[in-house]
Amino acid sequence: MFQGASALTLDGKGRIVMPARHREVLGAICQNQLTITKHPDGALAIFPRPTWELFRERVAALPMSAANWRRVFLGNAMDVEIDGASRLLISPELRRSAGLDKDVMLLGVGNHFELWDAARHAENEAETMQSPLPASLQDFSF
Repeated sequence: MFQGASALTLDGKGRIVMPARHREVLGAICQNQLTITKHPDGALAIFPRPTWELFRERVAALPMSAANWRRVFLGNAMDVEIDGASRLLISPELRRSAGLDKDVMLLGVGNHFELWDAARHAENEAETMQSPLPASLQDFSF
């Protein structure tokens, strides 16, 4: 399970350096092979390849009423690999779709990551903190 936030910077070629705390696990579970696609909230979703393959199967099995979402997730998916310098290349198309320019936030959110424009993430989080808890969390205790 991945958790935590990392403030990162895209380099001139559109690469991020994968934080050290995730590298060993990613090497073990997916040999540094990842898949990146669009996320419905305007960020990018980054999956270890085995996790992606399970997600891909679920998406491919969606009914025709979800065909547009199948196109979003599968049609924009790009397989990538963490290079020898621990960098991950984000394609220009995916960077553009998520509004990624320079300052980004990588969030570990369980079995995958989300990559956000830093300012957009801060706005989204502030809005979330100001909104009422959804019913599914109202009886949740810490």
